Amino acid sequence: MTPAPPDAGSELEPQVTAVLEKIRPMIQSDGGDLELVGIRSDGTVLIKLLGACVGCPSSTMTLQMGIERNLIEKVPGVTGVEQVH
Repeated sequence: MTPAPPDAGSELEPQVTAVLEKIRPMIQSDGGDLELVGIRSDGTVLIKLLGACVGCPSSTMTLQMGIERNLIEKVPGVTGVEQVH
């Protein structure tokens, strides 16, 4: 999987970053973290999970029900979230 070029979705980046900063403390409280890798031109946000999230059986649920749901609801133009390794 190739990440998006750096300029793809750049207009969404400030909004996406703001939402991720609100989610981050909950993830960090369980020993994990996340990193915004990029945003594709189709609105897919690329996230790298870090710390305790790596290999955690709940990480898929966190990604879909926590991160993706919040981003789609709060940032017009976000179409989904994909985890990168």
